[in-house]
Amino acid sequence: MTDELAGAILLAVLTLYATLAGADFGGGLWDLLAGGARAGRPARTLIDETITPVWEANHVWLIFALVICWTCFPSAFAAVMSSAALPLWLAALGIVLRGAGFAFRKEVRGLRSERVLGAMFALSSLLTPFFMGTVVGAVAARRVKLDAHHSALAAWTGSTSLLIGGLFVAVCAYLAAVYLIGEAVRRDDRRHERYFRRRAAIAGVGAGAVSLAALPVLHHSDAALYHGLTGRALPLVVLAAACGVAVLALLALGHSRGLRALSALGVAAVVWGWGVGQYPTLLPGTGLTIFNGSAPHDTLVAIIAVCGLAALLVGPAFLLLFRLHGRQLLASEDSSHAAGGGDG
Repeated sequence: MTDELAGAILLAVLTLYATLAGADFGGGLWDLLAGGARAGRPARTLIDETITPVWEANHVWLIFALVICWTCFPSAFAAVMSSAALPLWLAALGIVLRGAGFAFRKEVRGLRSERVLGAMFALSSLLTPFFMGTVVGAVAARRVKLDAHHSALAAWTGSTSLLIGGLFVAVCAYLAAVYLIGEAVRRDDRRHERYFRRRAAIAGVGAGAVSLAALPVLHHSDAALYHGLTGRALPLVVLAAACGVAVLALLALGHSRGLRALSALGVAAVVWGWGVGQYPTLLPGTGLTIFNGSAPHDTLVAIIAVCGLAALLVGPAFLLLFRLHGRQLLASEDSSHAAGGGDG
């Protein structure tokens, strides 16, 4: 019971990271595709002002996931960190460079420096979710071995890994565009509402297409997971597809209400569908499950208790953060100066 509860907590934390930090990464992608310095400045300003209050906070969920994984399922954690060390380090480097680019491009003077740091932020936002996806693909494709002692290129460069890496990027772009629609509506910015509505539709169709393309590849690389997704996890898969179709329909009809909730629910259904479809296996092809690969009972009880306490402390803080952000009470320094006419 405790091992299953620990696994459920891990999935819940991964869901929060996917739906919140995923949108942040997607914002970096739309920053990259916004156009030239002058033409793309309005869209980049909206992205900046939307991400600024929350982008650092969202990495709390990644830290939670890492701690839960290495504490509750140490054998699986060690195997993944060894077999897929290179993409994991590249993803970590991307997070650092992304943060540096995002923070410092507002402080430098000169268009050239802004462009360099902006490109660092945008490209890191693209590559980080891609490398994270290749690691998930390596697990799904049975490329992670328990006796791995070093990173293997073949572990994370197969077709399953590359497709899931592409899927991660598409989903991040989709979430970001949908969330930015809501931000534009809140500001009564009709231009950017239409702008991100088109991009949300494109990203949503792209994510759906990559998902469909991944199914036959997954059937070949891990038939057990494929049958799990089309068996006991099928209701979650159907829910994810229904949410995607509903979002596309609302976008086509010009409606905005419910877009964020439906897009987040669809992504959550994908994460939980993967967990349910793979249950109780931790690493396909190794025989490691949540029952024989979990930490001792006392350790699991302790980590579950700590997670419960953390939820009581962190949960209200995040709710307050998003509430203040939603009411535009956390304006960035740049927008505050703009509203006040500068320092003069």
